[in-house]
Order: sequence, then structure tokens, then C-alpha cells
Amino acid sequence: MEEKKFAAIVLSAGTGSRMQSDIPKQYMDLNGYPVIYYSLKAFQDSEVSSIILVTGKNDVEYCRTEIVEKYHLDKVHKVIPGGAERYNSVYEGLKAISEADYVLIHDGARPMLNQEILRRSMDAVIEYGACVVGMPVKDTIKVSDENGFCKETPPRSSLWMIQTPQTFSYQVVKGAYEHVLEAIENGEEVPQITDDAMMVEYATDTKVKLVQGDYRNIKITTPEDLSVASTYLKNKVFFRYT
Repeated sequence: MEEKKFAAIVLSAGTGSRMQSDIPKQYMDLNGYPVIYYSLKAFQDSEVSSIILVTGKNDVEYCRTEIVEKYHLDKVHKVIPGGAERYNSVYEGLKAISEADYVLIHDGARPMLNQEILRRSMDAVIEYGACVVGMPVKDTIKVSDENGFCKETPPRSSLWMIQTPQTFSYQVVKGAYEHVLEAIENGEEVPQITDDAMMVEYATDTKVKLVQGDYRNIKITTPEDLSVASTYLKNKVFFRYT
């Protein structure tokens, strides 16, 4: 059987607004490295053949010289500017991929990515064509009404908190993005789409498989998250980033 080719899109946009800092969260220091380094290093050490790093238009040169070249991340084949919204940035990344059977889309502000998560994602996407990593919720979830009162309590057993990477057949996800972006350009009404899985669910009949991630696969959003991530990364038995 011909070996399947995997590409990765790592999103490195965003600001430090909720981090109480002028430095974008993905470039903040985390145990001696910028936050974005850890995601890129995980893909560098995996079976992924190429990485597209999508960043702000003013950060392209910084990322190329101070991250990609400095840390010898030679699987990063392109550093490109993103768009106004997350979905625009993902689509720019998809267009920049030269050859791939499957693509993993990951938020660069999730530095806890590891090889076990990547392996599960790759295995699942070959079998199902689309998958996302996540974990069952631990807390009871309430749905509120427009006045802030409890409206309903969905069964916890059916609820997952979704993480990244989200992994798809390249042709499926690229086609989904093209379909939705064309609809938006034509003024058609589409639902608010908050992640790549929703894009595929809305535009195709492909079912998205839920794959076990890790509760430690957190997204850096607040200063507290940075402290938690620092503690996790000190556990070098689980996170081998040396």
C-alpha cells in the first residue's frame, strides 16, 4: 500500500489581550522556549512530512528567523500570513499545501501536543476520513436561556470538550472550506462556524470521529494557563521536548 502523506497547519495568530501582555501569547516564554515552539516541535518529530505555519502578516519574518530557523524546524516548509478570521487563515494554509492525503489543523497556543495524540489522530483519519481530539467533560453543563436562567442540563455522558489537532482528508476539508467561503462571498446565510469540524459537518456528509486527546492538552488563554503549562512540561516522562 502506498504510504499516505500528512501535512500540518499550525495557526499562530492572536494577541495577548487576555494574557495581560503586549506580547502575543504564542510568542511568550514557556520554560525557555516560545509557546508556539512546542507544537511545531511535536509535528517536527512526527510522521508529518510538511508544516505550514500561518501567522499575522507582521510576524512572518520573525517566525521564520526567530523560531523556524533558530530551532532548526526544517519540516516547516512555508510561513505565510493568515486572514481576518480563523477560517480565512485555515484556508490560506490549505491552499499553501503542495501535496498531502491528510491534514492536521492545530492551534499553536496548545503547546501540550504529544506523539500519542498525533498517532491516534493519524490512525483515526485513515479509517474515518475526519476526526477531532477531545476529552469527555468532567463538570455538569447547563444551557442558559436569554435571561441567564438554567434552561436545560444535557447528559454529561454525551458531552466532549474539543481540542486540536483536527484531522481530515485533505480533499474533504479543502472542499468544505471552498463551499462555505463561496457561500459567504455570495451573501448566503451560513451558521456561525467555530471550528474545522463544523465546517466539514456543515458542507459535507462526512461524519467526524471523536478521538481521545488529553486533559493536559490545554489552550493558553490566560496567565494561569501559562503557569499550568509550565508545570506540565516539567513532566518530561510524558512530554519529551528535549
